[in-house]
Amino acid sequence: MERIHKIIEELDLKPHPEGGYFKEEYRSSEEISKECLPPVYNGPRNHATAIYFLLTSENFSAFHRIKQDEIWHYYDGSPILLHCISEEGLYSQHLIGNNLSKGERPQFVVPGGHWFAAEVSEDSSFSLVGCTVSPGFSFEDFEMPSQEELLATFPQHHEIILRLTHS
Repeated sequence: MERIHKIIEELDLKPHPEGGYFKEEYRSSEEISKECLPPVYNGPRNHATAIYFLLTSENFSAFHRIKQDEIWHYYDGSPILLHCISEEGLYSQHLIGNNLSKGERPQFVVPGGHWFAAEVSEDSSFSLVGCTVSPGFSFEDFEMPSQEELLATFPQHHEIILRLTHS
């Protein structure tokens, strides 16, 4: 626990609405105009953004989605287990870590529009990752449905939805 508190303090992390802790570390100074973006965006976006993101075994990142691709980068702690549901309802899980011989990968791209949730893969531990989004993240592009809404859309994935959403 002491190590987790030290990371939170040294990186100046704050609670994130989906769970865990974060700090935006980078936001490009230049923007892409609305006219140059696909119609799903209702205004300009920065070229890219990047955050630190920390989860502990006691919490999780609830299912949510954004319009942009999001690249997850592993930094420290236990591997993180990322759960994805595509717009067509296909479920997949990905272990983000640095032990390549165990099938872990140090980075993974969540395609824009996919629902995703994350949890620490080991008990009594934490995962420190980075998330890079392009075009840059805006809370206007963030959706976190209720458990009921997600279950109505993807009833075939009820077990993982019940476990990784807030009621």
